[in-house]
Amino acid sequence: MKKVLLEGLWVAFVGTTVAFLANAFSPRGLTLNRDYFHLASPQPSGNAVTNHAASRPRANSPEELLAASLKAVNLNLLGSNEVLHLFHDPRREQDLVIFVDAREADHYEAGHIPGAFEFHHFHPENSLATTIPACQIAQQIVVYCNGGNCDESKFAALTLRDYLSDVSKTNLFIYGGGMTEWTTNHLPVELGERNSGRLLDPDPAAAPRP
Repeated sequence: MKKVLLEGLWVAFVGTTVAFLANAFSPRGLTLNRDYFHLASPQPSGNAVTNHAASRPRANSPEELLAASLKAVNLNLLGSNEVLHLFHDPRREQDLVIFVDAREADHYEAGHIPGAFEFHHFHPENSLATTIPACQIAQQIVVYCNGGNCDESKFAALTLRDYLSDVSKTNLFIYGGGMTEWTTNHLPVELGERNSGRLLDPDPAAAPRP
């Protein structure tokens, strides 16, 4: 029994010695005094995180996407300041600058930009007699709907351009903010029919000027 125990110890000693020697001469050998179980994953430095974020392309804004969509069909986008300037343009009193509401009739009657003509591209026959002649003499035409994701103004403008061969991208525009932005800016709203004289102006003092 003693002999067997000694032989076992000798085999263990030889095996351990061989293992240490193999680890020492191996290029992939382990460092014996290193703690492999509590190594924290390296974190990128602040500059690395910043640089990575800066390298990512910025998403286009909704305005840029809308402008690109309109440009693809030769239509120009107007911002709120430009629209407000045209609204206060003296030529609007002569219908040389006109606004065209591209929404359905019930939305138009519930409130539209004062003096705006009605033209819904699904039912153009309802307003051809008034809107088309006005567009023929107008120097600038601003088409709008509710704004945002609303495409009614785009389709209405394209339909108007089909009816009016002399209308070009130089005088046909889209008001991207639409009626939503108009009312948010506390600008006057006309109720009912065009030039009804029934104006809804919730806060005249808050309305911006060009």
